[in-house]
Amino acid sequence: GVTGGIASYKSVWLARLLTQGGAEVDVVMTRGAREFIGPITFEAVTGRPVHTEIFGPGHALDHIRLAREANIVVVAPARADFTGSAAHGRADDLLTGGLLAAKSKVLLVPAMNDRMWSHAQTKHNVAHAQSLGYEILEPAEGPLAIGEGSGPGRMPEPDEIMNRVGRLLEAESSLKGKKI
Repeated sequence: GVTGGIASYKSVWLARLLTQGGAEVDVVMTRGAREFIGPITFEAVTGRPVHTEIFGPGHALDHIRLAREANIVVVAPARADFTGSAAHGRADDLLTGGLLAAKSKVLLVPAMNDRMWSHAQTKHNVAHAQSLGYEILEPAEGPLAIGEGSGPGRMPEPDEIMNRVGRLLEAESSLKGKKI
C-alpha cells in the first residue's frame, strides 16, 4: 500500500508536469498500476486516452505504434518485477512489449522497498538494463512504507524525474510536441 499509493500520486503529478511542459503524454498502465489508481485520473491530467491492454479490440498494434511515436519512454515507478522483465526482454504486457519496439531513449525510475533495491538480483537486473541502453534514475532515500523505516527505494520527486527527462531530450530542446 502506502509506498505504491505515494508512487501513484507522484506518477500522476509527473504526467501533469510533462503535459504542462507541452509534451503529448501517452500513459500505459500495467495491471499492478491499475490496482493503485484509475486510468481516468491520468486521462484528466493528460487529456489523452490511457492504454492498458496489449491486445484489446482496435488496439492490436498499440505497443508498436506507441513505441514508434515516443521521443522518450519513462517508466515511473519501475517496480522490481518490471525492471527484471525489462532487463530480460519479456513482452507479456503492453508496456514491456512497447519497450522492445522502442527506438527512443528509455528512462526507468525504480521504486521499491530498500531491501529489494539492495538485493543482488535487482542490482544485476539494473546493470543489465543499463547495458541495453536504458537510463536509470536511482531511487531516492527517505521514509518507506509504514513500519519499514527509511532508506533508498522511494520514487524520486516528479520535478527530479522531469529534470532528467529534460536532460535526456536536451538536444531536441523543449518538451513542446514531444511524445512521452
